[in-house]
Amino acid sequence: MNILVVDDVMENIQIVMNILKEEDYTLSFATDGEEALELVKNNDFDLILLDIMMPKLNGFEVCKKLKSDDALKDIPIIFLTAKSDIDSVEKGFKLGGVDYIIKPFHAEEMINRVKNHLELFQSKKLLKQQNTSLILKSELQKERLTKEIEDNQREIIYILMEMMELTSDETGQHIKRVAELSRLFAFYTESLDSEDELLVFHAAPMHDIGKIAIPKEILHKPGKLTPEEFEIMKTHAAKGKDFLKHSERRFFKTASIIANEHHEKWDGSGYPRGLKGEEIHIYGRIVALADVFDALTHKRKYKESWTLEATLEYITEQSSRHFDPKLVDILFNNLDEFTAICFEN
Repeated sequence: MNILVVDDVMENIQIVMNILKEEDYTLSFATDGEEALELVKNNDFDLILLDIMMPKLNGFEVCKKLKSDDALKDIPIIFLTAKSDIDSVEKGFKLGGVDYIIKPFHAEEMINRVKNHLELFQSKKLLKQQNTSLILKSELQKERLTKEIEDNQREIIYILMEMMELTSDETGQHIKRVAELSRLFAFYTESLDSEDELLVFHAAPMHDIGKIAIPKEILHKPGKLTPEEFEIMKTHAAKGKDFLKHSERRFFKTASIIANEHHEKWDGSGYPRGLKGEEIHIYGRIVALADVFDALTHKRKYKESWTLEATLEYITEQSSRHFDPKLVDILFNNLDEFTAICFEN
């Protein structure tokens, strides 16, 4: 245990050190408040025995400075004083002192008080370490549980994705490609971060989940839909939102937004709500372009695949009409990466 004795009278320091030398403590001393503060900053002390009446900085002022420093405030301070008046004792406790010893010193009293406060200080340090360990353990458990929950969410999403491929008119790996394309758009969108990329990637596969509620004769019709049938088909956006809206999980909340808004158009002519421009959530705008880009370049029951040139020409025409023009710029500026996803998967 390291103890600092602070007193402007060297004889008092010597008396204290003689009393405590048999207790196997490491003892240091300072003869004024400024010297004491320097020693405390550069050494680890378990207890300070601090005289009150000193030149330069008195004991009360030294105590104030120590207690205002987060790194030093927990060191216990026992005041050494020739004063026995209540005011000095009360002021010392208010400033954060843990005890006081009246001069002239009594050996047994000093030994016992020092021992008690050192034991108490060590117990507090141990308790603090245990609390820190418990907090860290709790945080690690929370992270693990969060990861398990999110892993479960992802598994559910992939199951839903497979269901969608079975029930929809979409061929091959469309849903997986849309997820990859959407993540790439999110990566290049300045306003989004890595968390947004993750959310979009895992939520995009559910963009058409509302089609589960669409009658099969409409969903799998090989030809063009009638106006009445198309109105029914359009309800899949709102139905998708309704399926997912009650979940508080971030992947499903994101998927709800995407399902509801990926058929909105930049000029306000889309559905289900006729949102315009940045009224459409960026997630919805991203999946809208990813979905169309992949759908046009791949064969469906009701159409042949388009060439890349024809697809890009259509997207250029629809920039600022159907699609967010900034996202169209991202597509053209990084075309090789987008086409790699579209034609290699």
